[in-house]
Amino acid sequence: MLSANRLTADAAVLLLQHGGLTDLSGKTGLAFLRYRQGPIVAVLDPAHAGADLPLLTGIPRPVPVLGSVAEAMVYGPQVAVVGLAPSGGQLPEALRQAVGEALQAGLSVASGLHTRLGDDPALAALVQPGRWIWDLRQEPAALQVAAARAAALPCRRILALGTDMSVGKMSAALELTAIARQRGLDARFVATGQAGILIAGQGIALDAVRVDYAAGAVEQAVLTTAEGAGPEALLFVEGQGSFCHPGSSASLPLLRGSQPTGLLLVHRAQQQSIRNLPAVAIPPLPQLIATCEALAALAIPSGARAPRVEAIALNTALLSAAEAEVAIAKTAALTGLACADAVRGGAGTLLEALLASP
Repeated sequence: MLSANRLTADAAVLLLQHGGLTDLSGKTGLAFLRYRQGPIVAVLDPAHAGADLPLLTGIPRPVPVLGSVAEAMVYGPQVAVVGLAPSGGQLPEALRQAVGEALQAGLSVASGLHTRLGDDPALAALVQPGRWIWDLRQEPAALQVAAARAAALPCRRILALGTDMSVGKMSAALELTAIARQRGLDARFVATGQAGILIAGQGIALDAVRVDYAAGAVEQAVLTTAEGAGPEALLFVEGQGSFCHPGSSASLPLLRGSQPTGLLLVHRAQQQSIRNLPAVAIPPLPQLIATCEALAALAIPSGARAPRVEAIALNTALLSAAEAEVAIAKTAALTGLACADAVRGGAGTLLEALLASP
């Protein structure tokens, strides 16, 4: 059956990462390597076959990097996961061939590409009995227009908003979810993009939803994830896109659908303009914070408290440790808010700021 199954937490995964271990096109797979709790038994990347994965990527996961599906089968994979997110979401030919080989070898396949593998007759014909293709980038069924239903939830809802695309919104939300759970809190993650869905096993691919239903899809995902959550629970909602990017429309439905109680602003240190669009400046952070809060104060039920930006998750991956410390201090001074790099050990600082906010 195609697209009817899901990637379970204990499934042994072969990650298809052709060229994406050292390229931004592989960010889905890199996030999967960093945050998946279940087993990843091998990575397929012919360009880096034999490489030391932690040394190559900085991700402390000693998984073998191989050159073919045949080599990977000795490690006992059950599901091949497409880890690339190429521009336009199209399937490169070399990756398509690897998907076919994985299906022929009896593996299931999970993919978040815009190209739906299950719609390809040649690939669909290779699915073995009891196996499946999960094309997760699909619009959920039975969607409704959003109606601020999430505002009635008793739990706290923290939405990550970014100053640009690909600045680490998902990573910050996952790091906060993890540190909160370590401290014994009921913390839950709402996935809204392909990498987040692959890691969490559920969620919505927001960019596959028609605009009229986008906020409603977010609302439904939040309500589903929050089922049974009490007032002490924390929902971390994965952000998408940016209000600052001229090609992005994802942040507003996230804001409307999640009805957040608080906002986390995610920013790459020292970045002053949109990546790949240097003529489009990122406003000064205090101005952007005020804009986000003004937007968040609209379309909420009467009497509801308008959410505020409560902390800054600063992505310092391009800086040395000393440079990162300086950048964090400057950002904190500029905004008057708690600031830390969630991936470099600062998630606890950010969580404390979120918990301290009324």
